[in-house]
Amino acid sequence: MFAMRYRKIGAKIVYFRMLQGLTQEQLAEKVGISPSYLSKIEHGAYPKNLSLTTLLLIAEALTIDICELIKE
Repeated sequence: MFAMRYRKIGAKIVYFRMLQGLTQEQLAEKVGISPSYLSKIEHGAYPKNLSLTTLLLIAEALTIDICELIKE
């Protein structure tokens, strides 16, 4: 159940990132995380230490409300 949710959140991050014409590297730099870590998030392979703060930073970097990422 949670794995599907994580994949959906990751897909939304990819969608909004591409809408803004950002590469993974550019978004990762804005957020302050590594591109490989962002890639894991985008593919739904959430590391155990993923925090709500990281998702909030991603949403802010994409200039969207975090609700856009976590709503069903």
